[in-house]
Amino acid sequence: MKDAKKPTRASSSSRLGGRLAGVASMLVLVSLGFVLGVTSSNAMFIRFYLPFIAPLRSTTAAAASSSPSPQSPPTPSSPPPPPPQEHQQTGALPAGFLSAGPSDGVMHNMTDEELYWRASMAPMIRHAPSSRVPKVAFLFLVRGDLPLRPLWEKFFEGHQGLYSIYVHAHPSYSGSPPPDSVFYGRYIPSQRTKWGDASLVEAERRLLANALLDLGNERFALFSEACIPVYDFPTVHAFLTGANTSFVDCYENGGSRSRYRPFFATRNITLGLWRKGAQWFEMDRALALESVADGACFPAFRDFCVGRAECLIDEHYLPTLVTVLGWGSRNANRTLTYADWKRAVNRHPHTHAGEEVSEELIRGIREDGGGRCFYNGGRNGICNLFARKFAPDALEPLLRVAPKVMGFG
Repeated sequence: MKDAKKPTRASSSSRLGGRLAGVASMLVLVSLGFVLGVTSSNAMFIRFYLPFIAPLRSTTAAAASSSPSPQSPPTPSSPPPPPPQEHQQTGALPAGFLSAGPSDGVMHNMTDEELYWRASMAPMIRHAPSSRVPKVAFLFLVRGDLPLRPLWEKFFEGHQGLYSIYVHAHPSYSGSPPPDSVFYGRYIPSQRTKWGDASLVEAERRLLANALLDLGNERFALFSEACIPVYDFPTVHAFLTGANTSFVDCYENGGSRSRYRPFFATRNITLGLWRKGAQWFEMDRALALESVADGACFPAFRDFCVGRAECLIDEHYLPTLVTVLGWGSRNANRTLTYADWKRAVNRHPHTHAGEEVSEELIRGIREDGGGRCFYNGGRNGICNLFARKFAPDALEPLLRVAPKVMGFG
């Protein structure tokens, strides 16, 4: 008689198969949990340790976005995120800060500290590609409107790609040049300025920093709303881009030393380094970088101005910085902007009204200095490329004489 409790061969095989199926199911569940855990941890790592990479979308969300409901139009897909920047030492800076550039226009939301940091970067390879055409950056430090704008527009006409324009106006200014003007959209983020105050130098450095963001800019020249060109653009461009020096007015005499104070000695600026000069400079990219990156000389001047109604450092900071840097023969020690100090009024040069403007006046400015000026080590007949100060009512007379004397218009 057969034992009823003894399992048959068929039932043993069935039980063995069930156990194998259970083990397989368990392995599938464990593998699935492992994959989900790895995916989750990777996403967490990217989100917390790579802040410049957008979080990964789930496959469910991706499938949903690829098949929109017929009741609503599909939303346009957003552009892919930019690649992570290799500036981990800067911390979690806003992505827009690292991606902003000259192609985005001159308006931005960077602080001055961020702007100076970004502008102080320089290519490690000194020699630029041969196809690169150097540009001149024209920096305008103004109150608001540019009354002589039509004259400058005639000057720039037909020379696109050889210049850049940057305008620093009072932050309350809400006007704008017409859309067809070369000055349209060229007003940079600005701060309040005051004559005789450190804020003027801060505005100059702000202009330089914005212009340095464009790697095509090789020369940098500062102007007020009362400045004019006295030569045509090709002459100015060739003169500036061909120069092997900067043009920062820099001299030492009894008048310049009278403003020196012992305070500066505590900041390593001795009387022997103290200099004076006209505010209106023209410099190369190397000196512009030094000015923007300066973390010693300018803070000394700025601190000196605290609590003083007039510290007049706009006439001393840059000439002194050039001396502190030991620029030597790399600076021509003169400005290229003429001013009539023979008829000065209240510490300001003479202002040329419209009735004074004539061919003789412009020729006299162009010929002023004669053969006393040097260029690249030799004597040169050009001492002044620009001039100031011209009143707003001088515009029409200037437009009339420009084709006859200045070579444009």
